[in-house]
Amino acid sequence: MTQTATPATSTTSASAAARHRQYEAMFLFPAGGDAEKVLPTVRGIVERHGGTIIVLKKWDERKLAYEISRHKRGLYIICYFESPTTAVTAIERDVKLSEEVLRVMVTSADHLTHPEMNAVEPQPIQPREERNSWDRPERGGGDRPHRHDRGGDRGGDRGGDRGGARGGDRPPSDRGGHGGHAGPPHHDAGGGEAHAAR
Repeated sequence: MTQTATPATSTTSASAAARHRQYEAMFLFPAGGDAEKVLPTVRGIVERHGGTIIVLKKWDERKLAYEISRHKRGLYIICYFESPTTAVTAIERDVKLSEEVLRVMVTSADHLTHPEMNAVEPQPIQPREERNSWDRPERGGGDRPHRHDRGGDRGGDRGGDRGGARGGDRPPSDRGGHGGHAGPPHHDAGGGEAHAAR
């Protein structure tokens, strides 16, 4: 039985090709900046780590969900690129050290074609109705009564095995002693019952 040896060059090139992937990176810059001035910054970060830019453009300027480095609004730059898989960590590290870029999020874009990457546009923001908390509809269908309609007195006879003046089947107990349990009755010398010393 003879085996044919696979040339080392084809194995090496296949593994190198397997390590290159397409990525989408969303870079966040402070708002108010000129997009044309920040695009070279993004290009430099990606290309410094062996990435090849496919699409690079301004995505949108929006209000942030929370402040980042005292900024309430941000300029988003979207970048599609191809790079070795090791470049992602290096790009994220460069952004953390950068004073210009606030954040970056890198995800896989292997499922997108180049025309799809060019066609990506920001979705319009859906306006939220601003209402006071007491004017908002109840969650869960509105069947639940309001707190003040839940049935008044929380004390009184609730039924069940509670004993004492509250009703139920259990005899009243002395709640002193250890952990609310009086323990078994002890007989004293006088023939009567006495509870454990407190």
